[in-house]
Amino acid sequence: MSAIAAPAKPLSIGPIPLSVPVVLAPMAGITNTAFRRLCREYGAGLYVSEMITSRALVERTPESMRLIRHHESESTRSIQLYSVDPKTAGEAAAMLVGEGWADHIDMNFGCPVPKVTRKGGGAALPWKLEHFRRIVEATVRAAGDIPVTVKMRKGIDGDHLTYLEAAKAAEGAGAAAVALHARTAAEFYSGSADWDAIGRLKEAISSIPVLGNGDIWSAEDALRMVEQTGCDGIVVGRGCLGRPWLFGDLSAAFRGERLRIMPTLGEVGDAFRRHAELLVEFFDDEGRACRDIRKHVAWYFKGYPVGGELRARLASVESLQQLDDLLGELNRDEPYPGSPAEGQRGRAGTPKKPALPENWLASRELSTAQSADVAAAELHNSGG
Repeated sequence: MSAIAAPAKPLSIGPIPLSVPVVLAPMAGITNTAFRRLCREYGAGLYVSEMITSRALVERTPESMRLIRHHESESTRSIQLYSVDPKTAGEAAAMLVGEGWADHIDMNFGCPVPKVTRKGGGAALPWKLEHFRRIVEATVRAAGDIPVTVKMRKGIDGDHLTYLEAAKAAEGAGAAAVALHARTAAEFYSGSADWDAIGRLKEAISSIPVLGNGDIWSAEDALRMVEQTGCDGIVVGRGCLGRPWLFGDLSAAFRGERLRIMPTLGEVGDAFRRHAELLVEFFDDEGRACRDIRKHVAWYFKGYPVGGELRARLASVESLQQLDDLLGELNRDEPYPGSPAEGQRGRAGTPKKPALPENWLASRELSTAQSADVAAAELHNSGG
């Protein structure tokens, strides 16, 4: 266990108090209403939506309008907004606030996906510092009393770090908090997160909370990050894939409790079934929900003695009845396997040279030609 014994200091994001300093990181295709509701059933925190592009929101595309809907049980409605243009960002924020869709807006400047960065979006955008500043300022101004937070990476690569300058710019623009995924775009999700960078950011930013993100696989990891870096809270992404009960562990840990959830195989099956049930409600389409739950099979049953043939059938399930029949084949009394069920999950990959617009690194200013590239960057991609 960490040396932290006393309960952690509660975190506030602007006027929003959090009883535990825990935030669910937005993940494309994962953090929809169904998964957020499931995680919330286990523990407290701030649960952020999938990323939604400002342009799609302003144009009111059916998918964007579906993604901004929250279940009535979601008391704090948190939406992550992706934008590359100050005007569109402001319009999207004004819409979210004016029409009562959100209580919190998070801004994504951490996406490392090549088809986003090669147009100057995502993790590439803070390199153009003044353009970045204008986007944050426009969003904060339009959001009014609704807090706006900023999530970013360390920079493009080890030679082009942006996080300290960008965080200071966001602080000056009125952001309510900044979150750092302590990897560069070049690192993608490989290697180990640089928690020392989170510590340096905390030393540089004093008036708003600093949140740390990267390699939170357990409650103990979260405690160690806070202890090592001094950050005000943590953001957890891949660590909760197939483990919604991690939020129960995190809640207990930050309350100073040692109790951890160690589910039997039957309890894992129940969580998996609950997830599927909530997906049916979210999509209003049982077939689509079952297709969506398939990608979660490996995450949920990681480390448990579930044979390859049964895993394969679970990964091709077509109905809730079929899912119930398959889950009935599990040995519900199998105990928690310990370390085989823990540790890294989700994508990792290897370091790669970031794809960037031509001459992107030649100047911190956005040229006329690059403006056109950036305008084309607003695609529905996520990450961070």
